[in-house]
Amino acid sequence: MSEGTTKSPEDLAAELEKLKAENASLKKARNAGVSFKVSEKGAVSVYGLGRFPVTLYKEQWERLLASGDQIKSFMADNADKLKIKE
Repeated sequence: MSEGTTKSPEDLAAELEKLKAENASLKKARNAGVSFKVSEKGAVSVYGLGRFPVTLYKEQWERLLASGDQIKSFMADNADKLKIKE
């Protein structure tokens, strides 16, 4: 469509429906849970934990995962200070 032309009410309604469907799809994907992706720099990014992804390199993930029991123990010891984000 060229500059200065207006869309018909039917075109606007169709575009609105398309945008509503796209918005619903994005919300569904966002609430689907955790997902993973390899970044451009070769790191692993985890999506779905918060507003931004958590990105670490392979060796960092390995160190973190190896510390799983220590993290669980720390969280149990500090349970009274920790908050739950819903």
